[in-house]
Amino acid sequence: MALSRVCWARAALWGSAVTPGLYVTRKLQLVRSGLAWGAPGSSKLHLSPKTDVKNLISYVVTKTKVINGKYHRFLGRHFPRFYVLYTIFMKGLHMLWADAKKARRIKTNMWKHNIKFHQLSYREMEHLRQFRRDVTKCLFLGIISIPPFANYLVFLLMYLFPRQLLIRHFWTPKQQIDFLDIYHALRKQSHPEILCCLERVIPLISDAGLRWHMAELCTKKALSRAMLLTPYLPPLLLRHRLKTHTTVIHHLDKALAKLGIGQLTAQEVKSACYLRGLNSTHVAEDRCRTWLGEWLQISCSLKEAELSLLLHNVVLLSTNYIGTRR
Repeated sequence: MALSRVCWARAALWGSAVTPGLYVTRKLQLVRSGLAWGAPGSSKLHLSPKTDVKNLISYVVTKTKVINGKYHRFLGRHFPRFYVLYTIFMKGLHMLWADAKKARRIKTNMWKHNIKFHQLSYREMEHLRQFRRDVTKCLFLGIISIPPFANYLVFLLMYLFPRQLLIRHFWTPKQQIDFLDIYHALRKQSHPEILCCLERVIPLISDAGLRWHMAELCTKKALSRAMLLTPYLPPLLLRHRLKTHTTVIHHLDKALAKLGIGQLTAQEVKSACYLRGLNSTHVAEDRCRTWLGEWLQISCSLKEAELSLLLHNVVLLSTNYIGTRR
């Protein structure tokens, strides 16, 4: 009897000692498993909302690229001609947007550092000049697309008259060559009139009155056509546009002489020659560089009062150049 009581006491004693231990062990196991799965109140173990948003955006972008690729393959397989136009249009939009961002960056830099237009580098100056012309050309499309449902008419006009309404970013490679030839042919139509005026006024030119004679020896409309400017403006506006355009070219020439013709790419050389009257699409690159060097020699030697001579340089240097085919 006493022995049974002792055994019972020892069992009770061991039971009281073991039960809490088992309870604590079980609790620690639950806590550890909770940490392993991630406790609801722990912010360190959960992904942050920013990470979730980034993952969602990345997923959407990836899916969009996949769908866009399938759409492009569908157009290329079933509508090849339309796909070519669509591709050129989308690339043109990207290029125009890139030009706009670059022009904004240049203008911001000019405003921050109080830089004038003629103080810019050659490439920045040329980019702003060309971007202004592109925006001016796109302005007509923007105006006629304002009425409701007019965008359908705009797309039709863009398809029918790409040379008149679209800028170079939206031309096909073949159109770029053909349209430049057409523009040069229009420019050449004014050359005989300008040359006849020069022949008539040569006996009247003297050193004292050279500036005034050269400023008025040709009609403003013929000079505007030679510079690919709109001739259908009042005489006062034509004179202002010619003067502004000539001044810009003179600033470009000074910046180009400072940079050096050798620093230009082949496309930049041909664009510079075309701007100054030479149909460079059919002239070799080395000849374009030689012609541009001759132009710079004349342009950089002129004073501000003699800038009207640049207008006649456009006609004389391009007409007398034997390397042009057209």
